Amino acid sequence: MEEETPLAERKCEPCHGGVPALSGQQVEHLLEQLNDWQVEQGHHLVRIFSFPDFVSALEHVNRVGALAEELGHHPNIAFTWGKVEISIWTHAIDGLSEADFVLAARIDRCAEES
Repeated sequence: MEEETPLAERKCEPCHGGVPALSGQQVEHLLEQLNDWQVEQGHHLVRIFSFPDFVSALEHVNRVGALAEELGHHPNIAFTWGKVEISIWTHAIDGLSEADFVLAARIDRCAEES
């Protein structure tokens, strides 16, 4: 049996619509490969990152912003002192696609490297 390529190693393919959002079983399988992300309303991924101060949180926002721009896939980001909340979904299909999980895995990698 061939091993599946880790999410963070996959290419983040933009979804331009015309395909269905991932199903519950597909979402659960991909969610198992992420760290501390939650699926809200079967529609989007959410994770809250905690930091010791405002500057650290802002640095994480900037790293995620650079990554998002590089991949052409832009999450919603909210931050305050010591906390960053990231929400991801594919607007073109109004739900979750594999690219959302790839982005989440890459964001996890950013957090681990900081």
